[in-house]
Amino acid sequence: MLDEFREFAVKGNVVDMAVGVMIGAAFSGVVKSLVDDLVMPLFGLVLGNLDYSERFLILREGDPEGPYATLAAARESGALLLTYGNFANAVVQFFLISLALFLVVRWINRLRRPETPDAPATKACPFCKTPIHREAQRCPQCTSELAA
Repeated sequence: MLDEFREFAVKGNVVDMAVGVMIGAAFSGVVKSLVDDLVMPLFGLVLGNLDYSERFLILREGDPEGPYATLAAARESGALLLTYGNFANAVVQFFLISLALFLVVRWINRLRRPETPDAPATKACPFCKTPIHREAQRCPQCTSELAA
């Protein structure tokens, strides 16, 4: 059983998966930093520092009763809250992270694209349809003369 486990662990599947998970975690950090440090400040500048994290709806008053100036004050009082602002921020951040991830993967895929393939070395004979060299002047199969 120990030999089977060693074979499983060293064979490559587990190692490949571990490397993939580690690269995925590092890539996740890069994308999160891209969104948090570059994209979100630009959106804040353009949209006027929209931050919905302090938006909430009181479902049940706490002790002491409101009005509450901040979300932290409402939570300290023990009020039952519907914090729709945090959800809105999470949705916006999700879409921005998805967009950034799409753009990064698209850029990486463009770097990996193969160059255009060479022109085919053969063509079909117009008479017998046999593949022949594209510069041939006579078909070796049917011996027809080919136009230049």
